[in-house]
Amino acid sequence: MNIKISILYLALVFTMVACSGKKSNAGDSDRPQVLIETSFGDMTVELYNETPQHRDNFLKLAEEGFYNDLLFHRVIESFMIQGGDPDSKNASPNKRLGSGGPGYTIPAEFVDGFYHKKGALSAARQGDNVNPEKESSGSQFYIVQGKVWNDEMIRQFEEQQKFQSARQLMMKMYNERMDEVKRYQQNDQQDSIMQLRIEIQEKAEQQVDSSLYKINSERREIYTSVGGTPNLDGAYTVFGEVIEGLNVIDSIAAVKTDRNDRPLDNIIMKMKVLKK
Repeated sequence: MNIKISILYLALVFTMVACSGKKSNAGDSDRPQVLIETSFGDMTVELYNETPQHRDNFLKLAEEGFYNDLLFHRVIESFMIQGGDPDSKNASPNKRLGSGGPGYTIPAEFVDGFYHKKGALSAARQGDNVNPEKESSGSQFYIVQGKVWNDEMIRQFEEQQKFQSARQLMMKMYNERMDEVKRYQQNDQQDSIMQLRIEIQEKAEQQVDSSLYKINSERREIYTSVGGTPNLDGAYTVFGEVIEGLNVIDSIAAVKTDRNDRPLDNIIMKMKVLKK
């Protein structure tokens, strides 16, 4: 089903994505702002007060000069640009980056309504297998470029999310009945094993709530106009957004990279706190 977008909303979107580097929105006068300077131009990011630990940490590091002369060391077009690894300062061209930090992590601060639209400022982190609490890196961050989605892409994404959730539940239920499975295997009761799998699959599909994987109308309008990466929502903390210089994201994302997604030519950043 096509989404009807009002003329007023289209006008707003046009202003947000204008390639002149103008502000993506009016900003919030109560939110801190930090300037990120690069050879491709400057970006002004606004930090959310609803994520206070990430906000305060980012401001502290920026004020201390921690980020100055670090690289955007990981760049993937139509996805994101990542920086903040202290090991990237003066790093040799062949050095693999992405593991450095200030020696601490930050608890996740997921806030409903903050999602991975284009320009979102989010915290990088280690994977779930070693970081089940989804704690953020103490310094590494990424800025979303993403892509513009259409209705069919969103529908397929929702179905995929639902399928993955059902599959995880199926594996859990299957493991809980492993004694029963082993008994069937010992007695070579393959039909019983197959019937058990069908039973578990049906139960898992019934228990998965499809509504949990639906992208709401607000997010859908953003992802189908401005763009973003909805597959990251709820997995990484979003703690700010670019309010000026969206075109700089596109310029950086378009550079040539090596097989580790590191730009062939260093992209150096400097930061300045504009408002606390």
